Amino acid sequence: MAAIDLTAAPFNLDDEAVAWVHETRDRLSPRDKLAQLFVLLSREAPDAALETIRSFKPGGITRIFTGELGSEIALMRQIDSAGPVPMTVSADLEGSRMSLPFGTEVPNPLGLAAIDDVETTTAISTIMAEEARAVGLNWSFTPVIDINKAWRSAIVGTRSYGDDVERIERHALAQIAAFQAKGVAATVKHWPGEGFDDRDQHLVTTVNPLTLDEWEKSYGRLYRAAITAGVMSVMSAHIAFPAFVRELDPEAGAEAYRPATQSAVLNQTLLRERLGFNGLIVSDATPMAGFGDWGPRAETVPQCVISGCDVILFSDDPNADLMYLVKAVADGRLSQERVDEAVTRVLALKAALGLHKPDRPEPALDTAQAVLGRTRSRDTARSATAKVPTLVKDVANLLPLKLAKHRRVLIFSTGAVQPFAPEPLPLSLPDLLRQEGFEVTEYTPDLQVNPKDFDLVLYLLAEETLLTRQRIFLNWRALTGSVFGAMKRYWHDVPTLMVSLGFPFYLYDAPRVPTYVNAYGSNEDMQAAVVECLMGRAPFAGRSPVDAFCGSEQAKY
Repeated sequence: MAAIDLTAAPFNLDDEAVAWVHETRDRLSPRDKLAQLFVLLSREAPDAALETIRSFKPGGITRIFTGELGSEIALMRQIDSAGPVPMTVSADLEGSRMSLPFGTEVPNPLGLAAIDDVETTTAISTIMAEEARAVGLNWSFTPVIDINKAWRSAIVGTRSYGDDVERIERHALAQIAAFQAKGVAATVKHWPGEGFDDRDQHLVTTVNPLTLDEWEKSYGRLYRAAITAGVMSVMSAHIAFPAFVRELDPEAGAEAYRPATQSAVLNQTLLRERLGFNGLIVSDATPMAGFGDWGPRAETVPQCVISGCDVILFSDDPNADLMYLVKAVADGRLSQERVDEAVTRVLALKAALGLHKPDRPEPALDTAQAVLGRTRSRDTARSATAKVPTLVKDVANLLPLKLAKHRRVLIFSTGAVQPFAPEPLPLSLPDLLRQEGFEVTEYTPDLQVNPKDFDLVLYLLAEETLLTRQRIFLNWRALTGSVFGAMKRYWHDVPTLMVSLGFPFYLYDAPRVPTYVNAYGSNEDMQAAVVECLMGRAPFAGRSPVDAFCGSEQAKY
C-alpha cells in the first residue's frame, strides 16, 4: 500500500490515533473493510434505520432527520455499536430549506454571499456546526465551491456563493474553518468544478468546459485554497473535464468525457498528485444518472474505488454493490492495496474527528435541546437574514409599500417548491401582508381578474436549488393556470412587484417587470425579513452575488 502520511494535513493525527487507524484496519475482515467504503442514505424511521445499519455495518450514514428529536438522539446513541467501527454521520448543511428540521433557520450560501461579510458567514457556520454536533452529525458535504456562471443551472442555483471566485473563496474558507473547529469535517464540491454547464448531474454526466489555464484561475485556485486550509474531504462528482484528460492524451476520444467519479486521471493525477490533496475523496451520490450513464453498476461501483474515490456515496442495493466489490477484488480489477488505502483514509477521518476515543461524549437529548434552543443563535441568524434581501431593480419607484396606496393585493404564487415534497409548501408571506392590514387575494385559475379591483400585483416565487429539474424558469402557464392567463401582464395597469424567495434569475423570463427583489431562500425568517424591507422598516442591504439580469440589458429597464 502506498504510504499515507496521517500525521500531515488534513488529518494531523498523533501517534496514538495513527496506531488506532492501522490496528483497526488490520483487524477488520475483508467484508467489513469493503463495507467501510460505503456511506448509506438513511431516511427511514429511527428503529428501521438502526436495523438497516446493523445489517450492513457501513462506514457511515447520511441521515435525513425526522422531526422527532428524541428518537433521532436515541438512534445516534446506538449506531456506534452497530458495526465494528464508530460511524460517520453526514448531511448537506446548506442552510435555508436544506437545514436540520429542528435547527436554527439560517441563510443559504447565496444569501450569505449577498451579505458578503465573512464574519457573518463564520457566525452562521458556527451555529450550523454546533447544532449538527449536538444531534450527532460530524461530517458535512459542504461548502459548495461551484461557480454560478451557467445561470440556468437548477442544481447550482442557490447552493454556491455566486459567480465571483474571490467571493466564493472568502466564504468557503470561512465555513471550512468554522465547521472543522467545531468537530464537523468539511467537504468541498463538486470536483472538478460545476457551474459552466447548465445541466444536472442527477440526470446526465456534466462537463467542465474550461481550458486548463481558465480552470487554474478559477476552480484550481479554489480547490488549492481549500486544500491549503486543511479541508478534510473532497467530493468527486459526475463531471468530466476534457481539457485535462486531453493534455495527457490528445486522442482520448470518449475517455475525455469520463466523469470524475470514474476517473483516476482526475482523482489521482490531478487532485492527489498535482494539487497535493491528502484527505478523503468521497464520490457524489452513485444512484445519480451522471454516474449510471457510464456503465452498469457491476462495473461502475468497483471503478469508482479503483479510480481513487475512498467512499461510495449511497446505494439502492448495498449488498449487491458490496458483492460487485468482492468480485472485483477476486478477479484482480480492484487490488487489496487500493482497498486498504481507502479504508485507511476512512478511518483517518474518523480518528481526526475523535471517533476512536472511548471517552468521547455521546449525543444527549438535554444537551441537544439546550444547543438547539439558544436564543443568541436565533438572534444572530435573524440579524443575518435581515441583511439578505436584495432590491435588483425598481424602475417604477414602487417601494416602500404603503397601506393607503397598495391595500388591495393580488398574489400569483408557486408556493415553496421542494425536491422531495410532492406538492409545493404554502408560504407565510401572504398572511404576513394580511397582518399588516393589506387585503390579500391569492390567485386561482377560476378568478376573473379585473385590474381595477387591485392596487398591487405581487408575483411570489419560491424555488431554491432543485434536483432532477433540468431548468428552473418562470412558468407563466403554471402560475396562471391557462395559456391565455400566461400571456397577460398587469404592470401597465397596476403597480407590480416580483419577489423571488430562491432562484435569482427570473428576470430572464420577465425582463420588463418594473420592480424585482431577490431573497435567495424561502424559510420563515426570510419571508418575514422581506416584508420588513418591502414596508420600508429595514433597508435592502443585500448586494447581488450573481448577474441577476442574466447578461441582458433588456432586463435593466
